[in-house]
Amino acid sequence: MSDAPESLDRALEAALFAAEDALTIEQLASHLGDADKAELREALARLTQFYAPRGIHLVERGRRWHFQTAPDCAHLLRKERESLRTLSRAATEVLAIIAYHEPVSRAEIESIRGVQTSGGTLDVLMEAGWVKPAGRREVPGRPVIYATTPEFLRHFGLASRRDLPGIDELRATGMLDPVQEAFEAEMAESHDDGDAEADATPDQR
Repeated sequence: MSDAPESLDRALEAALFAAEDALTIEQLASHLGDADKAELREALARLTQFYAPRGIHLVERGRRWHFQTAPDCAHLLRKERESLRTLSRAATEVLAIIAYHEPVSRAEIESIRGVQTSGGTLDVLMEAGWVKPAGRREVPGRPVIYATTPEFLRHFGLASRRDLPGIDELRATGMLDPVQEAFEAEMAESHDDGDAEADATPDQR
């Protein structure tokens, strides 16, 4: 790899253009023959500035880099986007809850919404690539917990979840409390079950 910044910029540009998915600094370094990460960050900054006035922008979303259409040119591709499903109110609510509270279980989502959540709603969000299973909660039943994906950040133009609007306001209004309460209730239930098991006589066991 040449030491010339122009050479690194061109190689980086080619790697990003050819990639099917957004790439991390580590992935870019690997693609470019273990390039120096500090030099890569400088090259990314140069390319970001270079593309700023153009029809495509180089952006970082969730610590991954990719090219995207400039916002003022997005209307030119609107017809291509028209085929995307319109989210139902339930799916929109569930997506917002997961984004602000992740990782959360289905029971925690239902605790916040106050109504049952169908599996189909979560399926729609996972099919869209915006939500994914993120393991299991270590409580009785070990429920699956859900989180958002890098694709969610890219689609909504967020660099990270820190860019979600209104999180402080939501916390101030107490809307974040139900998840914590649901989690504490599950932990208390687990503790009570353990105490009951310990207190049981051999015959009761």
